[in-house]
Amino acid sequence: MTSVASRLPLYASLTRLDKPIGTLLLLWPTLTALWIAADGAPKAGLVVVFVLGTFLMRSAGCAVNDAADAGYDAHVSRTANRVVARGLVSPREAIAVGITLAAIAALLLPLLNLAAVRLAFIAVAIAATYPFAKRFFPVPQLYLAIAFSFGIPMAFAAVLGTVPAVGWLLMLANAFWVIAYDTEYAMVDRDDDLRLGVRSSAIFLGRFDVAAVMMSYVALVSLLLYIGSLLSAAWPFYVGCATAAGLACYHYRLIRGRSREGCLRAFRHNNWVGLAMFAGTAIDYAIR
Repeated sequence: MTSVASRLPLYASLTRLDKPIGTLLLLWPTLTALWIAADGAPKAGLVVVFVLGTFLMRSAGCAVNDAADAGYDAHVSRTANRVVARGLVSPREAIAVGITLAAIAALLLPLLNLAAVRLAFIAVAIAATYPFAKRFFPVPQLYLAIAFSFGIPMAFAAVLGTVPAVGWLLMLANAFWVIAYDTEYAMVDRDDDLRLGVRSSAIFLGRFDVAAVMMSYVALVSLLLYIGSLLSAAWPFYVGCATAAGLACYHYRLIRGRSREGCLRAFRHNNWVGLAMFAGTAIDYAIR
């Protein structure tokens, strides 16, 4: 126990407890889906399950990802200080941490209905294989877009027992958002990735990277507006959409020069895009 306790700070760093942006990027669209599926009044217990599940699975994903990238991270400026890259945690130990966190998350499954549980197994399979996608898939951000959007159909299934068309549309909208922000993230590492032979959308798109990011934001907002029309949404929902669009325009200013600092800032700033979408949805239902 003493040995494990002494390593907890390393495990906290491994699972990015000090960097919650990844959890938030997963959580905002999942909460948005819960609110839509439950007509603005999801059960508190269900919200807790999805918040805990999102946190645990994102943390597990970080651990497994670092184990998979052990041979690369030490040679990338942004990731060289990660605990696995520095040799403070072995890849095998990182995988053990990931499996432990996933097992804890699995304890939440009995609290969900069968439809949501079935989708959860698919989500886990996709998330577990993502760290290796960049080895063979030319645009791993497309793979991540599916993995990071699976909380949406799970939320609808948990509330309704099925996933209606609006749920799949929201998942598609979110996938475009993931492509946008993870391409911004990939632009930070482009030079290192080129040197190491790691694939990414930033490399695949070349000089069209900024245009592709902005087109993905346009697709996100356009789909959200269409979803709003299907839901007969009121003004708060559209204010949220407009805010997200305005933030995306600000991101253009940050990424157009392709500086590492600007692209990383734009990526982190996506927390506010997700918050705008959720807040607009939650307030919309609150005033109905």
